[in-house]
Order: sequence, then C-alpha cells, then structure tokens
Amino acid sequence: MRYSAQIKPISYLKAHAAEVLGELREKREPMVITQNGEAKAVIQDVATFEQTQETLALLKLLALASQDIAAGKTRRARAIVDELRSKAAAR
Repeated sequence: MRYSAQIKPISYLKAHAAEVLGELREKREPMVITQNGEAKAVIQDVATFEQTQETLALLKLLALASQDIAAGKTRRARAIVDELRSKAAAR
C-alpha cells in the first residue's frame, strides 16, 4: 500500500474534515497528516482501526504461545480433554 497519495497537510484536514472522514470510511486506507512539512499523525476509519487491533491481539496470542512452546510449557491434548471430562463428571 502506498501512502504517498494519502498525505495531506493539517490545513486540508481542517478545511475538509467531513470530506476526509467520508474518504477514510470509503477507501479504508489511512491518511498521513503533515504539519510544517513533517508527518505528525495518521488517521483512519474506526472499522479499520478495530480490525487492526483485533489482528494485533491475535498476533500477541501467537507470540505468547510460541514462547510457551519454546519454554516447554505444553500439555498433551488428550490429558486436557480427560481432565475436563473428569471435572464435568464430578458436577
């Protein structure tokens, strides 16, 4: 994804806020906002932000699982199933 077409100065954002929000929602691509010629912020629509957060959470879970595997913190699936069944039978 190229961001070069999605770079706008803060003055553009101020003057066209509603249009920018519509464009963000429609294109679902982030927009880089500059101030004095320097990139200062990135804005995106809420749906894309939420999707990104969910993706990051899943990646974090995978990283934690990989660390557990590397540390030998694993159990056989059969042992876990047997444990759950015995707990359910005790109820």
